[in-house]
Amino acid sequence: MKVTIKMKLREARREKGLTLTRLAELSGVSKSHISEVETGNQIPTLTVLCLLAFALKIKPEDLYLYDIS
Repeated sequence: MKVTIKMKLREARREKGLTLTRLAELSGVSKSHISEVETGNQIPTLTVLCLLAFALKIKPEDLYLYDIS
C-alpha cells in the first residue's frame, strides 16, 4: 500500500490573497518553512498544519489531499 499526500497550501494561500510573508506573520510559522512545505520539500507537523489552517481560517484537512493505492 502506498499513501501519497499532496499539500494544497499554496492554492489556499493564494485564494485568500496572502503573501508568504503575511501568512508567516499570521501563523507564526517562518516564511522559509512555509515555502518548503509549498514546494513539497518539507512535510508539516500536525502543529504547523493547524497553525497554518487557523491563519487561513480553514480546517486543517482542507490543506491536503491523499491517495491510498
